[in-house]
Amino acid sequence: MIRFTHASKRYPGGHDALTDVNFHMPPGQMAFLTGHSGAGKSTLLKLIALLERTSRGQVFVNGQNTAKVPRRRIPYFRREIGIIFQDHQLLFDRTVFDNVALPLIIAGYPHREIGRRVRAALDKVSLLGKEKVYPITLSGGEQQRVGIARAVVNKPALLLADEPTGNLDPALSREIMAIFTEFSQVGVTVLIASHDLALIESLPNRVLELKNGKLVADSGDDSEQVA
Repeated sequence: MIRFTHASKRYPGGHDALTDVNFHMPPGQMAFLTGHSGAGKSTLLKLIALLERTSRGQVFVNGQNTAKVPRRRIPYFRREIGIIFQDHQLLFDRTVFDNVALPLIIAGYPHREIGRRVRAALDKVSLLGKEKVYPITLSGGEQQRVGIARAVVNKPALLLADEPTGNLDPALSREIMAIFTEFSQVGVTVLIASHDLALIESLPNRVLELKNGKLVADSGDDSEQVA
């Protein structure tokens, strides 16, 4: 599902955000990406989502070489990817339903299909009864659940989460991770960037650690190198 082959990213001015990163994540795996602030976690996720392109090396996502995806095809490429942010990035002047429906509206789904998919996504995150309320009335944990529902409403093969529990207490963080685990169990590939070491260590998933842009540890290195 995801393969980095000697992938590097240098930003203008000479800052090396990632250097010679190599790893493979098979379909359906859930893994954590950790490291200090500025280690390159967000940059790595951006390379996968084609928010950035590599300076050297290659990144493959679902069999596609991201370097060969033309600019006009990037929106279609991203339909296979759900992205979840720490700050939710919800539209507070729209209802929960409208927030979750937004990717489907942009993709041109028919009205009836939008309703069916939005309610199925909200049901998965236990928010089916909140579709008509506005996000501002929800707790932080509920807002994050809306963000997750929006990310999965397209039924993507891959979920990327950038510090999704950064603003949540430990109990809510565990609840959010349980949701990610459920998606992984039905075949969705899940990669979560997080600095919450206590939470990560309490879970059995693979951990990739970045330090100064380099992949310095990978708990799945011995067993997950099969193409």
